[in-house]
Amino acid sequence: MATTSTMFMYSLTLRPPSAVTQAIIGQFAGTKEQQILTAQGSRLVLQRLDGALGKVVPMVSHDVFGIIRTLAVFRLAGSNRDYAIIGSDSGRITIIEYLPAQNRLNRVHLETFGKSGVRRVIPGQYLSVDPKGRACLIASAEKNKLVYVLNRNAQAELTISSPLEAHKAQTIVFAMIGLDVGYENPIFAALEVDYGDSDEDPTGQAYDTIEKQLVYYELDLGLNHVVRKWTDTVDRTANLLFQVPGGADGPSGVIVCAEDNISYRHNNQDALRVPIPRRRGATEDPDRKRHIVCGVTHKMKGMFFLLLQTEDGDLFKLTMDLAKDDNDKPTGEVQALKLKYFETVPVASSILILKSGYLYAAAETGNHHLYQFEKLGDEDDELVFHSDNYSADLSESYDSAEFHAHSVGNLNLVESIDSMNPMTSCKVTNLTNEDAPQIYSICGTGPRSTFKTLKHGLAVSELVESQLPSPPLNVWTVKTTAADENDAYIVLSYTNYTLVLGIGETVEEVADTGLLTTATTLAVQVLGENAIIQVHPRGIRHILPGGIINEWPSPQHRTIVTATTNNRQVVVALSSGEIVYFEMDTDGMLAEYDERREMSGTVTSMSMGEVPEGRQRSSFLAVGCDDATVRILSLEPENTLENKSVQALTAAPTALNIMPQIDSSTGGSTLFLHIGLYSGVYLRTVLDEVSGELSDTRMRFLGAKPVKLARIIASGQQAMLALSSRAWIAYAEPQTKAFTITPLDHVPLDFGHSFCSEQCKEGIVALEGQNLRIFQVDDLSTNIRQDSVPLAYTPRNFVRHPQLPYFYVIESENGTLSSATRDRLQNNTEMVNGDAAILPVTEFGLPRGSGHWASCIQVVDPISEKTVLHTIELEENEAAVSVAAVAFSSQDNEVFLVVGTGKNMVISPRSHDGGSIHIYRFLEGGKKLEFVHKTNVEEPPLALLQFQSRLLAGIGTNLRLYDLGIKQLLRKAQGEVAPNLIVGLTTQGSRIIVSDLSESVIYVVYKYQDNRLIPFADDAISRWTTCSTMVDYETTAGGDKFGNLWLVRCPQKASEEADEEGSGAHLVHERGYLQGTPNRLQLMIHFFPQDIPTSIHKCQLVAGGRDLLLWSGLQGTIGILVPFVSREDVDFFQNLEAHLRTEDAPLAGRDHLIYRSYYVPVKGVIDGDLCERFSLLSADKKATIAGELDRTVREVERKISDMRTRVAY
Repeated sequence: MATTSTMFMYSLTLRPPSAVTQAIIGQFAGTKEQQILTAQGSRLVLQRLDGALGKVVPMVSHDVFGIIRTLAVFRLAGSNRDYAIIGSDSGRITIIEYLPAQNRLNRVHLETFGKSGVRRVIPGQYLSVDPKGRACLIASAEKNKLVYVLNRNAQAELTISSPLEAHKAQTIVFAMIGLDVGYENPIFAALEVDYGDSDEDPTGQAYDTIEKQLVYYELDLGLNHVVRKWTDTVDRTANLLFQVPGGADGPSGVIVCAEDNISYRHNNQDALRVPIPRRRGATEDPDRKRHIVCGVTHKMKGMFFLLLQTEDGDLFKLTMDLAKDDNDKPTGEVQALKLKYFETVPVASSILILKSGYLYAAAETGNHHLYQFEKLGDEDDELVFHSDNYSADLSESYDSAEFHAHSVGNLNLVESIDSMNPMTSCKVTNLTNEDAPQIYSICGTGPRSTFKTLKHGLAVSELVESQLPSPPLNVWTVKTTAADENDAYIVLSYTNYTLVLGIGETVEEVADTGLLTTATTLAVQVLGENAIIQVHPRGIRHILPGGIINEWPSPQHRTIVTATTNNRQVVVALSSGEIVYFEMDTDGMLAEYDERREMSGTVTSMSMGEVPEGRQRSSFLAVGCDDATVRILSLEPENTLENKSVQALTAAPTALNIMPQIDSSTGGSTLFLHIGLYSGVYLRTVLDEVSGELSDTRMRFLGAKPVKLARIIASGQQAMLALSSRAWIAYAEPQTKAFTITPLDHVPLDFGHSFCSEQCKEGIVALEGQNLRIFQVDDLSTNIRQDSVPLAYTPRNFVRHPQLPYFYVIESENGTLSSATRDRLQNNTEMVNGDAAILPVTEFGLPRGSGHWASCIQVVDPISEKTVLHTIELEENEAAVSVAAVAFSSQDNEVFLVVGTGKNMVISPRSHDGGSIHIYRFLEGGKKLEFVHKTNVEEPPLALLQFQSRLLAGIGTNLRLYDLGIKQLLRKAQGEVAPNLIVGLTTQGSRIIVSDLSESVIYVVYKYQDNRLIPFADDAISRWTTCSTMVDYETTAGGDKFGNLWLVRCPQKASEEADEEGSGAHLVHERGYLQGTPNRLQLMIHFFPQDIPTSIHKCQLVAGGRDLLLWSGLQGTIGILVPFVSREDVDFFQNLEAHLRTEDAPLAGRDHLIYRSYYVPVKGVIDGDLCERFSLLSADKKATIAGELDRTVREVERKISDMRTRVAY
């Protein structure tokens, strides 16, 4: 990386991309259970289906640091597990396996065959596998195909042969699959076009007569070479191939999907064809043709079928009639194709059918869906389209087939998996007055689009909420015997009494427990096998089986102020500062240790920890005093209550807890001391199990209230509940095992304790004022909560009201009928196709119409009502393209909503019938909008912004300043500042940053005296800008449509000259440089995150955190760029990054440095996602890297963790 930059930033992903580009299914773990492997951006995510919960659960996520182009699954003959093949941009073919014991993906083979990058003639675009796992074919979009033979050696290890070539010049491939031919020589089918003649014919006649071919490539395993076995001409619009089962399962061959028809082809069979049915309905265009965009072949015992999906989302079931011999056995000849409507699901990039009866649809946009098969659609009376009624001759036309779309009931939606793809914009603001801001985003397309609120927190399921007579002081749960799995009582402590509730089918008060109810309780615990201990200010009550009660009274004139207990030990602290230690003897009675330890100050908290398995006692006691110290005392018989170590704190400790937790540094379990301070700070420090020394302290500010701690179980692991002004959980992240502390998305709690019953095994019982709540944490794998509000059309942009908690979203849908047109067609009784029912748009989509636009403005309340409050539909073929909230000084600073629209827009090639700027007034406190007037302009205004209490509009290449008039906007100033098209505006003071469509950003200054807009600095590189924001007065951060993030800075001298007093004549007359402005911007940082940035903001994400840059990506990514504050940190992370590039090379074989420098060499950015893979390395590699950096493994992990936790989550 170029180290000449004066600015360094640390790039982190807060939320990985949720767009699934491809999904495959296989038994990767070697068990009967199937797993789903998805490609999401640069990540491979392995997921399993939890049938009991009906949910897809992520198992492992691995960033390959490369572009995953295609995936395939195969199994060697006789094996019980599947492997995955990755086709990427690395110029290499990669075979990976899943290691269940280590829960990670492991690379088995990496074979280089070409240059890196996504290139026309380098294989990697298409990948297909022989169904018997004997060979795979990897092909480029043009010319080159390579076949690899897969086998195993004497040690039963997977081997891969040298590649066999099947190249053909001047050939474009459209689709490719592996044929199911049983154990005959493997055959691969491809859709190809030979453009050789067209390339040499200047008249274009050869292009008009060009034919698309279905080609069979056969791998001769005996001769070890590949030949073109068979070709057949297919429909010129053919775009997809699907495999037909062969061997003993079916007739083999391929299904060829083309525009408006589906055909069956094989080298020894007659061709068969059926049409793709079109929907009937008043709003349907009868001439619009359909394509198949996705599908799946499914084999069952004695039968098979295909599910094929059109771009409307309609699923069709394709079956075949097979000829049979005299013995009623199939001959392998296909007699007919039968197609029938099956169901409608969101348009998918991949559809998978699991053996357990589920269908997984990886949606192209919006949430992914998991369905359960209710039936296979064999018995219903749906219309069947039969190939006997349609000719297979391509030259013959046929009448279009039509059907009624409706909900058939074949599939039942089980789970909707959250996805933010595509995310068109996001904003960071704190509308709920919490300690951390929320992220508000607009996502999705069409009627499945949503307005999402993202909050840092874990989701909880509330089970019980009950009001108590008065607020208790604390809460515990207790079992009756140590062997019990479930808790028996909830103990509530009040100022001068204790309330005991029995846990059964209901929770109600019980009286016969033996617990003292006339005093406040300080601790309660099962002691030994079946006794209960209760500590209260006046003593200790020991309740033995059979109702026998032993009492230990506190010394005269002294009371117990705090206590800690476990299954065999009790320690109490007296008001005099003395510590009294008890241990259970062989008879099950409590024996007091002879000596008492006197502390220097008042004891505020204590903890002892559970007795380790196989031990008689816990070895250490942690004591916190009001002199802001924590002391570790020994409890071993030879040195009881002797000092082992001490740690000074910044405030008095209010809670302590010793607890073993999973530790990423050691790979096993480590003993930690958790400390809560009066100041609201939480600390976690390692407690050495031999010496009692404290080390590696991690710190986090939780809130304004003193911290209280409670040990709980969450997702099968021990975790710590920390309560301050919010409730937090400290745990080990399920995959990396890294220490993580996350707030609960719940009301603030005062006290808490673990809770276990028949209905709730991993629950928490907590107090909030006088409310008793029982809940459980749903999932530790995701720490960002989502709330969704459905929208009408694809959201394009949104703006927040400057003072009120409402957002105003502009939405537009291309190729879609507007609501007025839909209503007119549905109410027209003379319409053709008018006999179909009106379909719900959320399930079946919006009616399509070429050349039409549907658009609206919606008012969203994400806080209180969590719904759309008001909708304004725009006129026919008028689409909203930009929005701003502007306070006009000429109207006494009243805020208006300004919306820019375009009329009859065509995206490509770009054309329009002009644009207009609409003005709306806010009514009813911002909940409704009232149209004021509109001003016509010559082009759609793609950028609007408030500037010095007026409206700044980017219209084509012109930047205009408007003020509000009575009947329309009044033009005040204008300047031609951009070379192509203005797409974005940001401002500080009198400086305006203009984003151009393809020429990066231009710095413009507004001279008030002359009322002029003057550009004075622009970029040296042409960047296709998608978003930008001002970091400071000289610096702008932005993203472009090729997936780059960058920061550019204006030279100091040019910046000062632009702000000089006067008319700016010196700027106007200064000579331009290379057909641009006089000055050039300096590139400060450059980074390739792969996703296309759609918005970027300077903000803070946690209370007391530093400023950072947060960006959102089109595929649902949310990432941050954190500035470094010291050169020492930069050097450390640069060295760590360099070591990780070699020790943990990217899975798919891409060079990490070249990947992050895809278009421009990476500059001034450390890849935090790579650094965080340190915690996933083996212990040996961690120790090696840490040694090279002159640090311990714990120090390295702490530094990596601090970079994230101090500024984000």
